[in-house]
Amino acid sequence: MPRHTFTHTLALAAVAGLALAAPAKAAEIELKLSHFLPPVHGIHTDFIEPWARQLEACSEGRVAVEIYPGGTQLGNVAKQQEQVLAGVVDVAHGLTGLPRGRFPRTSVIDLPFLTESADAATRTLWALYPDYLASEYEGLKVLALHAHNGGLIHTRDKKVETMEDLAGLRIRTPSPAISMMLEELGAVPQGMPPGQVYENLQKGVIDGTVFPWDPVRSFRLAEVLNHHLDARVYTVSFFFVMNQRRYDSLPEEVRACVDELSGDALIARFGDWWDDWDAPGLAAAEERGNEITVLSDEERERWREALQPMIEAYLVQLEGEGVAEARALYKAAQEQAATFEQ
Repeated sequence: MPRHTFTHTLALAAVAGLALAAPAKAAEIELKLSHFLPPVHGIHTDFIEPWARQLEACSEGRVAVEIYPGGTQLGNVAKQQEQVLAGVVDVAHGLTGLPRGRFPRTSVIDLPFLTESADAATRTLWALYPDYLASEYEGLKVLALHAHNGGLIHTRDKKVETMEDLAGLRIRTPSPAISMMLEELGAVPQGMPPGQVYENLQKGVIDGTVFPWDPVRSFRLAEVLNHHLDARVYTVSFFFVMNQRRYDSLPEEVRACVDELSGDALIARFGDWWDDWDAPGLAAAEERGNEITVLSDEERERWREALQPMIEAYLVQLEGEGVAEARALYKAAQEQAATFEQ
């Protein structure tokens, strides 16, 4: 190799090395995103983390997103709404039922026998949002609303097959609607964040919990549960929101990236995601030899009939809380859900 060529090659290599060694340019916009689930949960690994990194890529490095999952100082399930409204974080994902009473209109989706699949429940929420739910999210840019697959009733010691089997059982509940449902069925609802369920089952403080399949693995609940009733009677809803002032302050191109990655683009994915997230929970229960029972058609009809007064009472309660259009909202939810469940 001629000397000048060799020298030129070394120079190029040196420049390349310097480029690799140089620190990356700091992002001009830093966003904090919080949620309440562990980093191993599919909501973190398949939804939150990819959404954050796609936003960074779409903005061509102008945005950096720092995520605070459950277990961190910003991961408290009961504080997701208040900290994003206050601007402590810029984006948050949380449960609409915790704390109680924050999203009474959105909570209609939690009523029993309205939906069975995450896809139908999520699409129903999104269809209802513009006309019926938007007023609950003042100060927030709603990026998505969603719900999980039809939930189960999981118990530690007692197998549940019928309404009578629930009598007196202390069952962890995630929302006011589910609390009323459990009480009507004879159980004793116990409000509790998801992260506290394992310990309280282990200590015998509660007898069971309501969840879809996915937390059975992500919260290791198969270790402290023995029986699972595949009831698919209820769902629970979630929000994914951004502080509106923060959103409005972003450059137009960055707002366009947020919009492109949110709304309809997310809504269409939750059905498949929840199916994928539930599968390992079911597998964990099966691997431990836990007993899995499917609610019979006959018993389902008994529950449906028994829960009609509870649904009526919940709508009356909503009206008392200022949701004047509670019945119109519930009817619209029934109509939308029937369309999406087909």
